[in-house]
Amino acid sequence: MTKKIIVALDFNAEDKALSLLDSLDAKQCRVKVGKELFTACGPQLITKIQDRGFDIFLDLKFHDIPNTVANAVRVAADMGVWMLNVHASGGREMMEKAREALEESGSERPLLIAVTVLTSLAEDDLRQIGIEVSTEEQVSRLAFLSHDAGLDGVVCSAAETRLLRAQLPAEFCLVTPGIRRAADASGDQKRVLGPAEAISNGSSYLVVGRPITQAESPSDALAEFNLAVASVS
Repeated sequence: MTKKIIVALDFNAEDKALSLLDSLDAKQCRVKVGKELFTACGPQLITKIQDRGFDIFLDLKFHDIPNTVANAVRVAADMGVWMLNVHASGGREMMEKAREALEESGSERPLLIAVTVLTSLAEDDLRQIGIEVSTEEQVSRLAFLSHDAGLDGVVCSAAETRLLRAQLPAEFCLVTPGIRRAADASGDQKRVLGPAEAISNGSSYLVVGRPITQAESPSDALAEFNLAVASVS
């Protein structure tokens, strides 16, 4: 099967993350390691997750001067992660330097994607940081910049995927967090959609956290998300 669900390992300890992975099938999903877990456990945990057969999206959202970001993604590539990301707002040169650094890994290089506008941000939040255009316009602008810099895709809300899918090549990945079923709480996400609707809108991969990781049966919850995705794939 094509694995479209990425389970967010939003934990602060190795034992919690590995316990969850022991309840999931690596053939049914990939996993995301973000800042909290990586800061708590370091690169050693990456190897332990890979030993269990899981592909890893390293979600550290690099955003710094171009040379620093290039060196960081080069180290991440050496860890053998499947995908990693930077902030598109770091600019074209930063993204190009990151892509060039990954090209040293040849055909085995990780996918490189860029964060457009965080799903925790609404238009009022953007105005507070001096961005006066609509959320959709800002996402579109940063997605085109990422594509022009040679990246493999972007992180965006499912609310923007239909627009981006119509504007960008089919092979350009759209990775969508903030995925919730009708019964799930939205938490700190402000721009959310359900899994079937997100895939219908053009999302390539769906990042799912608490609805799976905090479920009574994470494996059953994962199966439910995969079933929803399969219904429209």
